[in-house]
Amino acid sequence: MNYEKLLNPRVTSIPPSGIRRFFDLASEMEDCISLGVGEPDFVTPWDIRDAAIKSLQAGKTQYTSNAGLISLREQIAGYVYRRFALSYQPKSEIIVTVGASEAIDLALRTLVSEGEEVLIPAPSYVSYRPNVTLVGGVAVEVNLSGENGFKLTADALKKAITPKSKALIFPYPNNPTGAIMTKEEMQEIVEVIVKNNLLVISDEIYAELTYVKEGHVSIASLEGMKERTVVINGFSKAFAMTGWRLGYMCAPHEIIEQAYKIHQYTIMCANTFAQYGAEIALASGAEDEYETVRKMRESYDMRRRYLYNELNKMGLTCYMPQGAFYIFPCVKVTGLTGERFAQKLLVEKHVAVVPGNAFGSAGEYYVRCCYATSLADLKTAVSRIREFMEENGWLK
Repeated sequence: MNYEKLLNPRVTSIPPSGIRRFFDLASEMEDCISLGVGEPDFVTPWDIRDAAIKSLQAGKTQYTSNAGLISLREQIAGYVYRRFALSYQPKSEIIVTVGASEAIDLALRTLVSEGEEVLIPAPSYVSYRPNVTLVGGVAVEVNLSGENGFKLTADALKKAITPKSKALIFPYPNNPTGAIMTKEEMQEIVEVIVKNNLLVISDEIYAELTYVKEGHVSIASLEGMKERTVVINGFSKAFAMTGWRLGYMCAPHEIIEQAYKIHQYTIMCANTFAQYGAEIALASGAEDEYETVRKMRESYDMRRRYLYNELNKMGLTCYMPQGAFYIFPCVKVTGLTGERFAQKLLVEKHVAVVPGNAFGSAGEYYVRCCYATSLADLKTAVSRIREFMEENGWLK
């Protein structure tokens, strides 16, 4: 049977995830240290697990409301208001989703029509471009530079806008670079966004993992932006709940009303016991902080400083990440592309990193290292990378 003519060309045109490819190779290799997959090495806090277990013991195993437990949506509304000065109505402006990944897909399917362009700062998360393709949109990379910490500038955004531009994906704190945008920096691009009537999909999954004193600022909190922004967040990264697959989207009710229909027909509702656990995750926070999150963030902070210093000592220059749990060193000193560097490092030293080109063409001479792993493993990985650099004559 000739499947080439039967399969959807939008799907067949999409390459497999560059992250998963290296992770799969690493999982088959003995004594391999993976700095590849972005997953906390912490276990979900016990009070969250306990709430989920109790919900199962109580027989709460039925569907919830399509949009999610109203009690959870109320907690989400309270959380985003306290932490990020965002005001959303629980009943009409919030949907609980199967991870932030579903929320990204929902937002694109709701907002983007055939042939419309979606601007994607690059390097950025690997799923954005394929998701735009799947909805019939056109992904347009806005290449960023390590010289300014991989921040989106007004000039770069202006140059990428065409009459077909519909939306901007705003991925800060950024995966893979660890870059953030301050309120002042965002204000500069807001003028461009409003002038060109762009919609914004703001992926804020790493909002709690920000290492600057001011903390995370949501672009939706700036004047004139809430009405044109879909805010996406979730529980995976901040609360070490990756396997629970729970996220949410907040937006004006006119957008949520349409996204809700897609969610109804494709998902029905998010996992029930996970929602009960998530309620406790948000309810456990004080007015300005979440203790379990703070402790995890402090641990990541120590690791990022260690890895930043060690990589730069080797000549693998990198910007100090200000958010998330990734660092994005440049490997140009070796004369290799990020792809070739990652392959060679994996084979010779059993250390897995992700080639930067998985996140866009701007990452060709970079690799992504995730420091959400134990300090002991990071030290071993650093030792092996140093040996790798020495043995190949690259260490200065």
